[in-house]
Amino acid sequence: MSDSGRDTVERLLAEREVLLVCGPGGVGKTTTAASLAVRAASTGRRVLAITVDPARRLADALGLDGDGRVDLPGGGTLESIMVDTRDGWDDLVRRLSPDEASAEALIADPLYRNLTDRFARSHDYLALEAVYERHLSGDYDLIVVDTPPARHALDVIDAPDRMREFFASRLARLLTSPGRSRLAALASRGFDLVADVVLGARFLRDITTFFDLFIALEPEFVRRAGGVERLLRSDRTAFIAVTTPEPNPMRETREFATELVARRHTLDLVVANRAPMPVAVDELIDGLDKLDAQRRESIRVVADRLARSADTRRTRLTGLALDTPVLEVPESSIEPVTVDALAELSGTWR
Repeated sequence: MSDSGRDTVERLLAEREVLLVCGPGGVGKTTTAASLAVRAASTGRRVLAITVDPARRLADALGLDGDGRVDLPGGGTLESIMVDTRDGWDDLVRRLSPDEASAEALIADPLYRNLTDRFARSHDYLALEAVYERHLSGDYDLIVVDTPPARHALDVIDAPDRMREFFASRLARLLTSPGRSRLAALASRGFDLVADVVLGARFLRDITTFFDLFIALEPEFVRRAGGVERLLRSDRTAFIAVTTPEPNPMRETREFATELVARRHTLDLVVANRAPMPVAVDELIDGLDKLDAQRRESIRVVADRLARSADTRRTRLTGLALDTPVLEVPESSIEPVTVDALAELSGTWR
């Protein structure tokens, strides 16, 4: 199991172009993503690490001050970015608009700002859009994505399809169809007293203006969402699940793998953090022959307890029952927060 896991991670780091690192909270997922990025960069690859979580945990794990870059021995480079929802939408609109004036008019629209600030799961889609844009640039050999905890990671994976579904929805068709001019007509007549009180004629004019601008971007939004989805489904992308040999993380990992299969994706690797080493009780006690019998027995009791705990946790790993290679990362009392420490951690993989 361990040899297969190590061989698999080395192959993924050498051959794939996007790695999505997923897993429950508290299992060392961000540290794993950072370690994978450092390992790939140390072999000479140009690596970008992206965090989908708006926190700065990935930059902290890499020992970088915010967005940053570090050169590694062997010619590799490592960069880190965090996705910003507001800037991400503005950049996307500027890239997809037919001209600069249209882009700036839409960005200045108050309804655009309100909707993009509140757009359900927009952060998830923008993170994948950032991956897609930088993958297209050719500036990087590998992009490592640190996703939110497992349940929310599925929202990230589903984001391109949800974006396309939005544009295909009845609401979008109504708001972007020629019939939307009826809204302007209603607005010009005041839409009676009820509309003035509940919505207001100005709101109707604003929403009509907004969708007049927004409709021009629809084909590009749909095309880009399709491109993002094709990248996720291609053999250039790999999915890695991070877990620990504890009941809840193991259960969530199995559920996540099942959901991936249901979405016609493949789980390429499981990283088992805090994997216990077998405890050789007799060998340990034999090395304490200078102690008196009472102390030796006290140590044996503790060692037996540790051995049983290690055996239980290793049984959970072998019982994961997934047809996926497992990379074991042993327990460590030190949290690596520098590039050198992360490179050293990757040397303990087995």
